[in-house]
Parts: sequence; structure tokens; C-alpha cells
Amino acid sequence: MPESKEQTLPALWSEELLKSTLRGFRQEIDGALESILPPESQRPRKLHQAMRYSVFSGGKRLRSILVLGACELCGGKRAEALPTACAVELVHTYSLIHDDLPPLDDDDLRRGKPSSHKAFGEATAILTGDALLTLAFEIISRENPSELAGPLALELARAAGSEGMIAGQAMDMEPEGKENMDLLRYIHSHKTGSLIAVSVRMGAITARAPQKLLKKLSNYGQNLGLAFQITDDLLDVEGKAAKLGKPVRQDQEHGKLTYPSVLGLERSRTEAEKLIAKAVAELSSFGESSGFLQALARSILKRQY
Repeated sequence: MPESKEQTLPALWSEELLKSTLRGFRQEIDGALESILPPESQRPRKLHQAMRYSVFSGGKRLRSILVLGACELCGGKRAEALPTACAVELVHTYSLIHDDLPPLDDDDLRRGKPSSHKAFGEATAILTGDALLTLAFEIISRENPSELAGPLALELARAAGSEGMIAGQAMDMEPEGKENMDLLRYIHSHKTGSLIAVSVRMGAITARAPQKLLKKLSNYGQNLGLAFQITDDLLDVEGKAAKLGKPVRQDQEHGKLTYPSVLGLERSRTEAEKLIAKAVAELSSFGESSGFLQALARSILKRQY
């Protein structure tokens, strides 16, 4: 793993400063991912080419950034959390590859490029997702101290499995009622929220945060994750395909249960704002050092892609 470049995070956050900081985080994470992924020249070449194609397709790196930000907030060093941040990114990428497959969301575009199964075929796309998921747990086990590797792997497995992210994906395929708010919240908090929330937790665990702080950051992550998915729903209705890098209004065509379909646009926006306010409130005890995570949360409400 390459060494992380530590920096002191300022207390006051302008929009430009946040963008610059996020850009620095992404470069750091991409450099680490570059060293983790097998080269395209290594056999099986098509598989390794497909892995790199999807990982380096221009993602926001939100989840991996949250790992690093939470670790640093709790007094840890980003270099210590970088392997775990990469592992989370690999799991997220695997989930997108499989989610795009014809039996699930059947999306031909991802981030403005052909989806993995369109570029490499369905069989290779399935194997690519499998390989990324497996590599994530290899990285956690290999690159973390023994006393952290087990707890971190357990956190990620629970968040990504049949009681976490996959639970949300499964329920999203078979909604039981178009106006069921409990089901809607379940789907969103699991399908998207679980991996976002665990990213924050894993960063804090890497920094060996006490249980009291871990609880506050868990609440922050849960509220942030649900708000992120609500804004995703809104973008599917109001966003521009060119900006999003994928077709819009797909949720309605697929009959998906979403916040706009149940609450309407304005009430959905209000709900997202309330969740972000709750997320930010959980950081109050951290003082000015939480400025980055606060600014990151508020930026979710201004998402354009």
C-alpha cells in the first residue's frame, strides 16, 4: 500500500475547499486501488481488465472517503485506514456490477460508460463482481493488524450481506406495497444506507474509537446513507442523463418503490434535509474537528450526479 499523505483538516469549509479536499482524498484512494488490483497483463487478462474498468470508471469514492474521514476524526491516521477504505470501494463496485445485470436493474450505462456486462459480457461481469468482493476481504485480512482484521471483516460482511445491502436489493425487486413507508425505509436504509453507515463505523474502529463515539458516528452514517438514497431517487426524477451518466426516470419505468413515488418531490427533499440535520447533530460533540464530515453531509443535498 502507498503511504497516505496526512493533512490537518481546517474548521471552516467553503464549497471550493470541500471540492479540493475530496479531490485529494480520491487521488489518495485511487493510488491505493491501483496498487491493490492485479495488472491487466496478468492472467486471466479479461477478468483483470474488467475489474479495473469498473473500479476506475469515475466513482465519487464517497464510502471510502467516509472511512478515512471517520478514522482521522477519531484520532487515527489515514494511512492505517486506507486498506479498509479500498475494501469498501471494491464491495461497492461489485454491487454496482451485479445490480446492472439484466435480471436485476438491467442498466446498459454506468457513470456514462457501458456497464460491465455490456463491455465484457454477462459471465465476465458476474465473475468480476465475485472477484472484487473476494479481494475486499483479502485486503482487510492482509493489511490490518490481527486485532482489527476480524472485527472489520465482520462489520463489512454484515453490512453487505443478506441482512444488509443485499437485503435491500432483494426487497427492492419485490416491493410488497406501493405506499408502504416502513418497507420503503427498509429498502433504502439497507440497499444504500448499510454500506455508507459501515464505512463510517469501520473508519472509527480502525482508530480504536471508544463505544460512545462509535455510536454517534454510526448514527451519523445511518442518517447520511438514507439521505443519500433519497437524493438518488430525486435525481432519477429531476436529473439530467448526461450529468448522471445513466438514463433517468428508470425507477418509475421499473415500478420501483421510491420516496418521490410515495411522498412526492417536495416532501422527499424535506425528509432528506431532516436526515442531514440529524447526521450533523451527531457530530456536535466532536467540535470543529468534525468540519469535514459536516460539510460532506450537507453537500449531499446539492448532489447533481
